[in-house]
Amino acid sequence: MAEPLRPYLTELVTVAGEVLGDELCGAYAAGSVGLAAYQPGRSDVDVALVCAGPLDRAVADALVARLRHEALPCPARGLELVVYRREVARSGTASPGFEVELNTGARMAFRVSYGPAERPPSDGLFWYGLDRSILHQSGQALFGPPAADAFAELAPEDLRRLVVTALRWWLERPVPAGQVPAPGAEDAVLGACRSWVRLRHGVWLPKVAAGQRLLDSAGPLADAATTELVERSIFARDGGTPPPGAAARAFQQRILAALTPA
Repeated sequence: MAEPLRPYLTELVTVAGEVLGDELCGAYAAGSVGLAAYQPGRSDVDVALVCAGPLDRAVADALVARLRHEALPCPARGLELVVYRREVARSGTASPGFEVELNTGARMAFRVSYGPAERPPSDGLFWYGLDRSILHQSGQALFGPPAADAFAELAPEDLRRLVVTALRWWLERPVPAGQVPAPGAEDAVLGACRSWVRLRHGVWLPKVAAGQRLLDSAGPLADAATTELVERSIFARDGGTPPPGAAARAFQQRILAALTPA
């Protein structure tokens, strides 16, 4: 675990236990923390809580009130918290299936959703199944049983469908035209690398490691232009100039085509 986060995550689990009591079955560091790729100043803190059953709205409201940044300051860009029922976490479902989702932080817009019906489909409902797949592989237990026991892996066909849906969602996002450097384009490129690696090699890797894996093993896909694009994206994660949006989009389209053969 990233040491600067340890006191915060310890307090988060304590607060969650005070609110949920015996209903709290587990707490897990996900995302970059789970993948041992947390980058101070850039990464969010992703946490998944597992509860025994459906949350009463009053309890869910109390959890949000106690964990939002104003009550428990997040030392990172922000906290992305998702609460799942135990049966959902263990089911391997591709459906969102969450009880509460909270985004909060000094550099993150506050947002709370009480179930998938409150989240606009345009914002993507594929994230949750993919996140639970990453949790199954690499989640760090802060409380409760190991993440591999708390979260089931998705069926291969469901995983592929969600990965492809995610790539198409990213392609629908507007990007600057031409060769203008586009902040965030590096994450689009490296996120596409991570999708490719997961479906071709069966493992979730941090974005930078996924970019390097693609360059090392993609064969014809890793031509000179792709190598330059991926390397530039890796450097941008440490403050370098991001790649042009148009180049990032063209790369995403190539990855999508490689993962969806006719």
